[in-house]
Amino acid sequence: MPTLAREQIEQFISEGFIRIDRAFPRELADEGRAILWKDIGQDPKDRATWTRPVIRLGMYAQEPFRKAANTQILHGAYDDLVGKGRWHSRPNLGTFPVRFPGLDDPNDTGWHVDASFPGEDSRSDDYLSWRVNIHSQGRALLMLFLFSDVSEVDAPTRIAIGSHLEVAKVLEPYGDKGLSIVELVGKLDLNVAREETLATGEAGTVYLCHPFLLHAAQAHRGNEPRFMAQPPLSPAKPFQLRRQNQEYSPVESAIRMALGLDR
Repeated sequence: MPTLAREQIEQFISEGFIRIDRAFPRELADEGRAILWKDIGQDPKDRATWTRPVIRLGMYAQEPFRKAANTQILHGAYDDLVGKGRWHSRPNLGTFPVRFPGLDDPNDTGWHVDASFPGEDSRSDDYLSWRVNIHSQGRALLMLFLFSDVSEVDAPTRIAIGSHLEVAKVLEPYGDKGLSIVELVGKLDLNVAREETLATGEAGTVYLCHPFLLHAAQAHRGNEPRFMAQPPLSPAKPFQLRRQNQEYSPVESAIRMALGLDR
C-alpha cells in the first residue's frame, strides 16, 4: 500500500515538494534540540548570548536524529517518490543551519539548488564548485526536517513552486557533466516572479522536495531560534529517464515532464 495519496504524488511532480505533518514525533525534536544547544555553546534562555544570525552544525547521528530520519511514514514516502530499493536510509541528519532572531544579514539568502556531486576539479572544501546534472547524481531528494516550530517570521525556507521543471530544462543540454551551483544559478533568471511558499510547520514536520527545486534561506524576524536539518536522501541506483518497463518514479516523471518526454 502506498504511504502517500495520489494527490500528494501529483503535487510533488507538478510543484516539486510535499509537506508531511507529524513525520516524526515532537519528542525526538525536543531531544535533538537539547543536543544541538550543548554544541552551540549559548544559553537558550538568554538572548544576549545569541550573537550570530546563523550557526551551522553537522552530521548528527545520535538516536533522536537517526530515528527522526527513518520513521515508517518517511520510509514509505521515500519508496513512493524515489522507488523501492532505489534509496539509502539516512545514518544521520546532515547539516543544521540554526538561525537566530535579529537584524543582521546572514549573507546566505540567495536562490539555489543544492549540489550533489564533485566535479573533476572540485575541492571538498569548495561546495560552490560541486555540481548538479540531469540525472541528479548523488541526490534522490532534498529534505527539510523541522526540529522547532516554524512560523512565517521564524526564517522558514522559501520554496519556488514548480521551479524544478525550469531547472531540469536548463540542465538537460549538459548531460552527465552537469553544472556547478554557480553556473546553474547564472543560467536562471532569478529576477522573474515565481510563485513561492514557505516551509513552515510544527516540530516534526518534514518537506520532501525534488532535488532540482529552487529554495532560499531568509533572515529571522521571530523570537525563538529555528532548528532545521536539510539532509539529502541518497540514491541506491541512478535515476533513469528512459526505462524499458516505463516504471518511472515521481522524481523521474517530473524530469521527463519538464523535458517533454511523456508526450
